Amino acid sequence: MLDRIRSLLARGREDVRTALSKDPAAKSAVEVLLCYPGLHAIWMHRIAHALWERDIRLAGRVVSHAARGLTGVEIHPGAEIGRRFFIDHGMGVVIGETAEIGDDVMLYHGCTLGGDTLEDEKRHPTLKDGVTIGANATLLGPILVGENSSVGAGSVVLDSVPPNCTVVGNPAKLVGECGEDGSIELGREFGD
Repeated sequence: MLDRIRSLLARGREDVRTALSKDPAAKSAVEVLLCYPGLHAIWMHRIAHALWERDIRLAGRVVSHAARGLTGVEIHPGAEIGRRFFIDHGMGVVIGETAEIGDDVMLYHGCTLGGDTLEDEKRHPTLKDGVTIGANATLLGPILVGENSSVGAGSVVLDSVPPNCTVVGNPAKLVGECGEDGSIELGREFGD
């Protein structure tokens, strides 16, 4: 039990350091602890997700609902989120049930990781490590956003994005050339 508490405290400290490193407006750890709704939403999501994984799903949904009311960020308890995930400003972010988010991902306010079907299947985006999603971007369906890619503010992304690329617009299009390993083609490719 003591090891679990130490692990949770270490993860919390990592979250605070992440906020301090990714937001130049963050002036102190105390400020981040008290005033960052994205951070509070992530912490509440961890509780909701743990309940969801233990098949205590109604309680997970209640915690998720409370988090939405307190933070303005809605994260379904079924969503899987990696380490050092940061939501800047937070308000209006929606992350669907089958979304998967890797490590070192950053979302700005107003982003939606939404579904495009009513079927009970993988229906939300997967964001690989190092992805940045600009303010008010909408990503729909079981698409894959490759490692270290960026989605511009206000973009609507309906197709997968290769690694090390930037997409902008509605519908989103590649801007410039992709960096190294940007070899997958745009399309509804998902997996591996």
